[in-house]
Amino acid sequence: MKHAIITSFLGLQRDRFCEYQEPRTLEQKFEMMRRIPGVTGAEVVHPYEVPEPDALLALLARYEIAVSAVNVNIKGEREFASGSLSSPDPAIRAKAIHFMTRAKDYAHAIGADKVTCCPLSDGYDYAFHTHYIRAWERMVDAVREVAAYRPDIPLFMEYKPSETRVHCLLDSAVKTVLLCDAVEGNVGVTLDVGHSIYGGETPAEALAHIAMSGRPYYVHINDNNGKWDWDLMAGTRNLWTYVELLYYLKELDYDGWITSDTSPVRQDAVETFAFNVRITDRIWTWLDRVDRGFIREHLERHECLPIMKLLEHELFAGPGAAGGSTIA
Repeated sequence: MKHAIITSFLGLQRDRFCEYQEPRTLEQKFEMMRRIPGVTGAEVVHPYEVPEPDALLALLARYEIAVSAVNVNIKGEREFASGSLSSPDPAIRAKAIHFMTRAKDYAHAIGADKVTCCPLSDGYDYAFHTHYIRAWERMVDAVREVAAYRPDIPLFMEYKPSETRVHCLLDSAVKTVLLCDAVEGNVGVTLDVGHSIYGGETPAEALAHIAMSGRPYYVHINDNNGKWDWDLMAGTRNLWTYVELLYYLKELDYDGWITSDTSPVRQDAVETFAFNVRITDRIWTWLDRVDRGFIREHLERHECLPIMKLLEHELFAGPGAAGGSTIA
């Protein structure tokens, strides 16, 4: 299990009403990471939060941190407010494509193995606000162009139901797979647990569809109440759902990064991410001990109660219970 953190969550956080945490340099963020047991990777945000490649490589070496992904931001420019990859303005699309190809150049320069992108400004807010067919075709064409550039570095597209638009064009796992198949290049899917939950998906099922498509996938962890993308600590609202997702990752032999996309607005940042690591590692280790063949057999029969009884015993039986055990 390899744990990483998106670097922007270790600095100043803002919402519409308030500011949280403190502004920090990238080096200060790396220093914080080294104080979080189990964290060995960083997802860095391009172009706004990274220095020149040589400077980043020096920091990575100093703090013994690897790069899980280069996250390219194509929503921060004023021109992107009404769309980037799907914009009807060819100059705006060209600028978004340039941002993404520059991110691939940066990934190549620092030895990163992927670029991830969440095109949040591509969408619509009202009925009759966009030409759905043409907007989708423009997005496909733009992503195809990016995928063809440095094809050895895969591009992972991240979906989200809404924000910054009322409806994002890329709003589900299956739709993202549809995009990947239309592009046909080296493109995968970033599965953000919180985006999946508040989009009405079951994350494990979304993962299954992505895996069945043959597309590579990358995982962001967090949680929410199903009403908004609150970026809470992993498993704190939907523990059973999180256990199920990790079970399927284990069944699929996932050996990639688990990256925390969690916002510690009112909590200590180091403790927030340390919790993510601990709860994830404990469930992951328990899944190595539990009889997954038993789980698999009852899943095949569509029988949940025997599995729930197994999980009940393993997860909640205290040390004083007869034959009890807990995740450790």
